[in-house]
Parts: sequence; structure tokens; C-alpha cells
Amino acid sequence: MTRDDATGDVADDSPDGRGTDRDPVDDATLALLLEVAGTPKPGNVDRRRDLGDLRFESFLGGAVGAREGLELAGSGEASVGDAFERAVAGMADRAGTNTQFGCLLLLVPLLRATVAGDDPSADRPPSSLTPAAVDRVTRETTVDDAVAFYRAFEHVDVAVADPPAGATDLDVRRGSDAAPALRERAMTLRDVMAISARSDGSGDPDEVPDRNAQEWVGGFPRTFRAAEWIRTDTGPLTDRAARAFLGLLAAEPDTLVAATHGPETAREASARAAALLDGAGIGTDGLAVAADLDVAAVHGADLDAAEALATAFVDEGINPGTTADLTCAALYVALRRGAGVAP
Repeated sequence: MTRDDATGDVADDSPDGRGTDRDPVDDATLALLLEVAGTPKPGNVDRRRDLGDLRFESFLGGAVGAREGLELAGSGEASVGDAFERAVAGMADRAGTNTQFGCLLLLVPLLRATVAGDDPSADRPPSSLTPAAVDRVTRETTVDDAVAFYRAFEHVDVAVADPPAGATDLDVRRGSDAAPALRERAMTLRDVMAISARSDGSGDPDEVPDRNAQEWVGGFPRTFRAAEWIRTDTGPLTDRAARAFLGLLAAEPDTLVAATHGPETAREASARAAALLDGAGIGTDGLAVAADLDVAAVHGADLDAAEALATAFVDEGINPGTTADLTCAALYVALRRGAGVAP
């Protein structure tokens, strides 16, 4: 794997880079399935745990239902926003609830970047899926993409924080009613994500930003880092996904946990995950120090001990859903870079 530090592009020159000849839509669908099958992922639905009415099979249905939208993203027949909305609508129709909204928000631009990079007629240099490629995709989004993104909220209930001061007319819970404000402000979908990725101005040092939005405006750094954890790990992909999930949660508090339980609980949950990593540097706040969270620490995550944490999180209602979204995106990138389910 060779990186161009000037662009962030990574050429897939690894000996196991056989993933590039597979259908990207198949890999995106497989990533959705592998994410929910990985276990234990403390606090989340997995193949051993349901959460009330949110069942493992619901996520399988959601992955199947999202396929049409993923195909639109992969074919280029629809914009990023329209493909995302179609994927969410299909997910909701098949699952009957919100199962993978955040996963799809990350997968659609990654999928589009994959296809754009493979298209020799595209007005950009061909490349493997890279941070620079997906950054180009998000920068090219339009106001219509933003309007479609808002429409997607009409298909499902999504737990979101209140909008920042001065942006109440851009509250995503308004759905299509926010379209006039989006058009008046000429807000692209990336612009919307940039607002969500920023601080709310409260000055709270424990504030937890929207990690998915941060990916959108930052070139997907967590996604690509975790993809390398998965790609270079050994054993079943479901176990690799579970270890990557713990690494992501250990390094940064989860957005959904912060939104539902507050930032202090989110930080405590991450500290509890960090305690399961082998040799991770632990800061004074109890979190794994991101700079010290090397691949060996993640690969050494104690999945047996994580079983007890999974039970505890479910009992406490702690659901690190944003971390699951990032794990799904990382699985997709890992699959595109050669990881596979074959032994």
C-alpha cells in the first residue's frame, strides 16, 4: 500500500489487492451484512443480540432493501443525494424501521468515489478508492443533493441533536420543508455536513461532534484507518469488524451515545472500550490515545471480555450506533482493498 502524501491517494499495490475486480455494489451490500454479523459490538445489534424490537433480521432486510439505491450510486444514474434517499427508502420499506441510515450516508459517497476512480472517461485521474477520491465526490455535491438528503428523513426516525444556534431552519427533522432555506442559502450537501461537523458553540470541552459529518468533510480519515485495521487483521471478517469497532469506540466518544445519554456517558463508554485493547496508550481521560492506537492494539482487542461489556451496554441502553456506521464504511474500504470472506 503506497501513499502519496500530497494527495492522500493510496495505490493498492498490496499482494492481496484482488478486491478491485469485484462489483463495488456487491461489496457495499456485503459490508452492511458483515457489520451487523460482527460480534460482540457492545451496545449494538449483532448476530447474538437484538435490541427490543430492533432485531438482527431487520438489518438483513435493510441491507437488501438498500440495494437499489446503492446500484444507483454505483451506476452514476442518480446523484449522491438521490441515491442516498433511494437507499434509505428501500431500507425502511424492507426493514420496517431505521437500521442503517448512517451506514448508507457513508457508503454512498464511498461507492461513488470507487466508480469515479475506475472510470477512464472521468475528468480526474483514475485511482483506487482513496481519501482524495471521496473528498472530491463530497465537494461536488449540490443543493439538490442536500434537498434529497433532507427528504430521506421523512422515511425513518433518526436520532439527531438539535441544530446549532442560527440554523433552526436547517433542522434535518423538517425534511422537505427545509428545501426553501437550503436553496436560499445555496447549501450543498457537503455544506450541510460541515455545519454538523462543527462545534455547536457551547464551549463545552466534552462536546461530541457528529463523527459521520466529520468524515464527509475530512476525507473519511477514521474510515480509511479502520479499514487498514481490518485488512491487515486475521481470522473471520466478522471478528475483525468487532475488533475495529472497539478501536474506533475506544479512540473517540460515540455521537449517538452523546445525543441520547450526554457527552459524559459517551466518554465513559469509550473508556470502557479502551480497557479491552491490548497495549493501547490510555490518556488521563481514560480514552485510548488516538496517536498511540496502533494496529497491534486493535488486533489484540479482547473479544471474550467484550462479551461482558456488550451485555452491560445493552442493559444500560448504551448504543454506539455512529461507531457501527464507521465500522461498516471501513469494511467496505477493506473489501475494495482485498479483504474477503474466503478462507
